[in-house]
Amino acid sequence: MALPFIVLLVLFAAAPEVVRCCTPSDLQALLAFKAGLKDPNFGVFSTWKGSECCSKWYGVSCDMSDGRVAGINLHGEAVDLDSSMLPRRVRFITGSISPAICRLDRLSTFILAYWRNISGPIPPCITSLPMLRIFDVVGNQLSGPIPGDIGRLSRLTVFSVADNQISDQIPRSLTNLASLMHLDLSNNRITGDIPVTFGKLGMLSRALLARNQLTGAIPPSIGYMERLADLDLSVNRVSGTIPNTLGKMRVLSSVYLDCNALSGAIPPTLLSSHGLNILNLSRNALEGTIPDVFIAQSYYTALDLSYNRLTGPVPKTLKLASYVGHLDLSNNNLCGQIPAGEPFDHLQSSSFANNHCLCGGPLPKCQP
Repeated sequence: MALPFIVLLVLFAAAPEVVRCCTPSDLQALLAFKAGLKDPNFGVFSTWKGSECCSKWYGVSCDMSDGRVAGINLHGEAVDLDSSMLPRRVRFITGSISPAICRLDRLSTFILAYWRNISGPIPPCITSLPMLRIFDVVGNQLSGPIPGDIGRLSRLTVFSVADNQISDQIPRSLTNLASLMHLDLSNNRITGDIPVTFGKLGMLSRALLARNQLTGAIPPSIGYMERLADLDLSVNRVSGTIPNTLGKMRVLSSVYLDCNALSGAIPPTLLSSHGLNILNLSRNALEGTIPDVFIAQSYYTALDLSYNRLTGPVPKTLKLASYVGHLDLSNNNLCGQIPAGEPFDHLQSSSFANNHCLCGGPLPKCQP
């Protein structure tokens, strides 16, 4: 049966109106943000004209209930254009991030990633954006420090500034970001120690701090981050010992501590961890024997302990591991016979090269 006319009228009247235009203040803020950037080739801002910024402007999204700008998503890798045909000097967007974005006080997502030539600082005023959840400016030439009061952003879940020229220290307030799940500071010029209270980031699942100039010790508090799955502190100047607490983390899957100045022994709890799949401790100054603590649940796609000062034999319990893909124990002071059987049967001699007196397996036979 057809619906009565009056019912249709009521349903039509109740249907949500499509918001096309953002508010005048947000419109002016977007135009000021655009004015700080130059895009002579990609046409990213070619749609940024007129007042229908919620529906027709590329990369802009709005709250449909009130027309306030909620997101700016301008991702360089998403632009469908063969940039290899462009002259190198004009290939990507240039300019800087205008503080005008801080007038977008309902902004929850800000992505301005992989444009290579955007420079200048991160506007300190971003910490006044109460709704900000995602801040991603990977792959540019941004410089200067991370805003000192970054910890004010209580809803921030993603903070990604990798592959820039960010300098100075990690702000102590960063550890107040109780909602943070993804932190990527890789490949910058960040100096100083990792905050002692880093373990307060209880929601963090990925902590990527590789290729900086970080110093000091690994805070033991990191070991109490129950949701941390990936930790990368490689290619820094981190010193001291590896905290025992790292081996007690339930969901930790990958640990990269290579190319630092770590010393002392490898914690047995780290090698016997059930969930660890990738462990790279190469190119440090670790000493002592390799703990013989591998178990049937051990599953390593990569285990690299090369270029240290490790002594003693190759652990026999490695034979108990359910899988060992890549193993590198080279360039240490190991001695003794390499155990027979898996995983040693499929490994090359390079996995054991340049040790004190290893023999057997892929190396020459042991002398009686």
